[in-house]
Parts: sequence; structure tokens; C-alpha cells
Amino acid sequence: MEAHREQLLAIVIEVDAAIAAGGTAPLPNEVLHPILRKYPRGGRGFFSRSQIIAGYRALARDAGVFIDERTFVEHLRMRPVRTQSGVTPVTVLSKPFPCPGECVFCPNDVRMPKSYLSEEPGCQRAENNGFDPYLQTYNRLRALRAIGHNTDKVELIVLGGTWSFYPEDYQVWFVRRCFEAMNDFGCGVDGRAAAQPDRISLEGVPRGVDGRDIDVSYNRLVRKHFGSGAARDVSGDWGSLEAAHHENEGAACRCVGLVLETRPDHVSQREVLRLRRLGATKVQLGLQSMSDEILGLNKRGHDVQQARDAMRRLRDAGFKVLAHWMPNLLGATPAADVADYHRLFDDAAIRPDELKIYPCSLVQSAELMRHHESGAWRPYVRDELIDVLRAAIASTPRYCRLSRVIRDISSKDIVVGNRESNMREVAERALDEDGEPRVDIRARELRGDRFEHEKLVMRSTEYATDHSREVFLEFVLPDDRLAGFCRLSLPVDRRAIEELADSALVRELHVYGASLSLGEAAGERPQHRGLGQRLLEAAAERAREAGCPDLAVISAVGTRAYYRRVGFVDGPLYQHRNLTIGV
Repeated sequence: MEAHREQLLAIVIEVDAAIAAGGTAPLPNEVLHPILRKYPRGGRGFFSRSQIIAGYRALARDAGVFIDERTFVEHLRMRPVRTQSGVTPVTVLSKPFPCPGECVFCPNDVRMPKSYLSEEPGCQRAENNGFDPYLQTYNRLRALRAIGHNTDKVELIVLGGTWSFYPEDYQVWFVRRCFEAMNDFGCGVDGRAAAQPDRISLEGVPRGVDGRDIDVSYNRLVRKHFGSGAARDVSGDWGSLEAAHHENEGAACRCVGLVLETRPDHVSQREVLRLRRLGATKVQLGLQSMSDEILGLNKRGHDVQQARDAMRRLRDAGFKVLAHWMPNLLGATPAADVADYHRLFDDAAIRPDELKIYPCSLVQSAELMRHHESGAWRPYVRDELIDVLRAAIASTPRYCRLSRVIRDISSKDIVVGNRESNMREVAERALDEDGEPRVDIRARELRGDRFEHEKLVMRSTEYATDHSREVFLEFVLPDDRLAGFCRLSLPVDRRAIEELADSALVRELHVYGASLSLGEAAGERPQHRGLGQRLLEAAAERAREAGCPDLAVISAVGTRAYYRRVGFVDGPLYQHRNLTIGV
């Protein structure tokens, strides 16, 4: 910093002036680049936006700037879309570990947990950190803050194979260390030097198996190179995890959502309780298809009924469910895929809250290679894939969020098939040109847009599942843009978890807008304007009308304090509000 003090000070002053003169956020290159050219780094090259932000934080007082840090960072922030849904996502990966599945489409990169590829950005970060949960979490938070993102409200996303297949000791240790990293980062403590990652030696480890050789399996190679145990010297101490949870409730870097992923055939009632005890609020569930025939051809290892059972158990316990669906699997056709997608929502037992659409891509390490060479499988041509995606996007209901369309696989890993990473944009543009509406949550969310608060109206959408009545409450503007929503689940019969019994259940409460710091004034932004509390009051009224004596919420560790402030009290795994008081 000191070596570049003069140049950075000058840049901060000029950027401050550009913002004060009405510069848009983020500052366009035509405004920023002339400033950077005047003050090159070391006499040549540009300072990065993250370096300018660091300069502001260190030198703002000396520069005598007028713009506050939040506004300055907002104008310099890289990839602002990351936090425009209201929280800051942090993705970490578990270590390579055997998988119970034998899916023909699944990549088999032995250096990664099953189904992931070492060229994917998140996988590279995990490998660089030795798959250590503390290092992955801490370093990601550090990188996000450096490029201008708030880090006080974090959605922690744990990826890697089948989480439920990892030993319990490893699960508890992994989540605890992630929480300890958030707690330390929030109070300025750097515990990275004391971390002891599994420094996995990749010498002699193949990048992937040959998918055509059925005698060489991912699981056998993973056991050979990495062993089949949880990790070195890990402690599955639930008490230590609960202590880390308790500290995080008031931490400066709070976990407002914990996402874990698993398979339908591993979602037992016992597993549901363990996921909740870990602090999870959302589960990614690989459904892949609604056809038993397609699931069988692709060696998925479960049927549609097991998917229904898993959805019931997870939703009954309050989890948000983010389902994965894959068109272009072995045995599928474009027309059959369109019909299959409709079954996701026509089947009352499914109806996911969120979806990722991952068209099947052929990679060298997948068993699908054999079927491609035999002519039994082919990738859809571009127009076929666009038609499937258009039909899927257009038919997604307003209570579901299409989180992703197309998996971010490096083009050099794809043997044949689609290599366009922006295929979602192509399909959405085609829908817009034809005047076909898109009403899923992601298409309507406000993100960082300004709006007139008084124009918001509450809308309710109800739909049935095989065991509940779901009420999707949302605040929308006249043009249907979405400022916030609440998922309320009303029981049809007694819930399987004794603590919930006859409770109405808030499964999700979300207010959109660029992520604001805890306690930060919102102005015209949707966050922190009382929208969440108004949605909760509406949910409580609906629950009373349905005869429920209690309103429970599946709160994240970092949102427990908020729910206490609005009248909820702690239970063993959920927070509760008595609806009979004052009635």
C-alpha cells in the first residue's frame, strides 16, 4: 500500500469526484479507465478495482473524500450480481470421497468429489485450499470483500458428491470449521495459519477415469489415493458445533443460510434431523428425471417414488428444496423432456422451490462415452436444446426460482454437445422476442433496482402438495417485479417431526435487493424496510385461519436473533410463535 500511496490517493480522490458528479454504479470503463491511465501502477498497468477499494479503505481519511464507503464500493464493485439477491453466497467443496451412485452421465474426476471437475472455478479454489473448510471459507470471504461485496450475511453452499454418504464425524467437523471461519473473519481474527488441511498429493492421481473402461471405477481410485475415512484427526463433536453456531448468532459475518446436497435415496427421517441439527435450511436434491425408465437406463440408483418420499420428508421438515433436473439423458428425446419437465410441477409430491436445469454434457470420464460411441446417445443439436429450455423456462411457476440453466463446465472438458455457457440468455431472449412471459422468481426479483415502496402490493399463490397446503406470499410492484416473499406450509395431517406436530411452518422468508450491511439504512431498497415482518404477520394470520396453534420457522443460525426480535422463541431445532395468545 505504501509503495503506491501517491497513485492510489489520487485515484480515490478522482473516483470520489466522479461518483459525486452522478456517476452510475458500477462506474463504466469509459469513466474509470481514463483515471487509471493517469495513475498507472508502478508506472505501467492498471490498478484493479479491488486494489482501489483497498486504497479507499486505507486512505479515505487522508483523501478527504465525501462519499461513504458503501457508495464508493457500490460504484467499484466487481460482479455486483453476486449479491443482488440479498445475501452473499460462499461455495465450498467437501473432499474427494466414494459415492454410492453409478450414474452413466456423471464425471469421474478422481481429484474432485464425485460429479465435479477440476476446471470448475469453485473446484480450483477447493483444491488450492487442500479441501480444508476453514481455509476455503475464510479465503473466499476475503476475496469477496476485496472486490466490494458485503460479507455480513452469507449463504454457505457446501457441494461435493453425496453429502449424506460422508461419515457423520466429517460432516460435523466440516460445518463447524466453516462456521469458525465466518466467526473469525467477522471479528478480524485470522486463524488460517493454524488450519491443517488434508494436503492431498495429486502425484500419480489421474485426472479422470476412462468412461469406456467399466473395470476402472472412481470409487476404487479414490480409496486407493485418498482412503475411505472421513479426514485426518477430525472431531465430530456436536457440542463444539453448537458453540460455533451460538457465536455466529451475533457475529459480524453471519450464516443466513446453509445449503447441503444429497440424493433422494439417502433422505431418511434420521438424515433429515441430522441435516437440521447441522444448521441446514436448504437441500439440493438430484432428481434428474421424472421417468423411472430414464432413471434406470442412466443407472441413477433410485426411482421417482423415492424422489417423492424425499421431497415429502424435506418439505415436512421445513427445508427449501432446490431440485436438479437433466434433459438429454440417455434414452430421452426433446419432446419427452418437455413433458418430463411439466411433471415436476404437475406431480403434487414434487413441486420444488428452486431448480437447476443441467442439460447432459458428455465428458471423457463418464460411462456415457460408451453409449455415445455405440450410437445409443447423442447430444441435442442447438435448436433442440433451445426449444427444451424455452419450454421449461416458460412453464416454471411463479413460486419456483430457476437458479441456474446450464452447468458451468469448461468447454475443453466437453467431448461433444453444447459449449455455450450463455444458453439461458439465448432461450430467454427468444421468449421475450415472442412475447412469452417469464414469471419464475429469478426473472422477477428486484435485485438492486430502486422502487417506490408505496406501490408494493401483497399477492398470494396457493398450491397443494401430497401432505401440505403451500402459500406463497409475495410483495410485488405493478409490473410484477418481486421485492420479497414468504413460503408458508400449512399441514394437512400431523408432521413427522414431533417438535412441529400441528405447526404451520415458514420455510423461507426472503427480501430482495443488493445485500446491505446489518443495520444499514435502506432508502428505497427493499431490504430492511419492514417487508419481512409484514410477510410474517400475513403468514401468522393465514396460519390462525387454518387453525394452527403455532407458527414455526426453519431459521438459519445467523437469523435466529432476527426472529427473536419479532416474537419467536427458540425450540430444539426450530423457532416458534404461539398463535393462541391474545386470541
